[in-house]
Order: sequence, then structure tokens, then C-alpha cells
Amino acid sequence: MKHTSSSLSRRAVFAGAGTAGALAAVASLLPAAREATPAAPVIAPPEKGGGYHLSEHVQRYLKTTRI
Repeated sequence: MKHTSSSLSRRAVFAGAGTAGALAAVASLLPAAREATPAAPVIAPPEKGGGYHLSEHVQRYLKTTRI
């Protein structure tokens, strides 16, 4: 069996493939970062304490607990 020398080693090929995969993963996340939704307005807490209100988050949770 004859081995020929090449300018690319196996290590360089795998390193390049890993780098390309990492770049593809980062590129797939970038469009989602630009489409971020604006923050919800901050509601001032009541003066006498309490402060519970039926928010959208709580409503979604309650829907998941129904049978």
C-alpha cells in the first residue's frame, strides 16, 4: 500500500468541518435575534400590596392544566 502525501491532513479536514458546522449553527440563530419582540410594558405595583393579576403567562399555564 502506497501512502501519498497531501497538503491537507486529516486533522485539518475535521477542524474545518467543525468550524463550518459551528458557523452554520450561529447563522441559523441570527435571524431569530433580529426578530425579538419588544418587552411588555411594566405595570406599577399596587400601593397597598397584593399585585396579583391574571397575566397572559398565567392564562397559558392554566390552559395546560385543564383536563
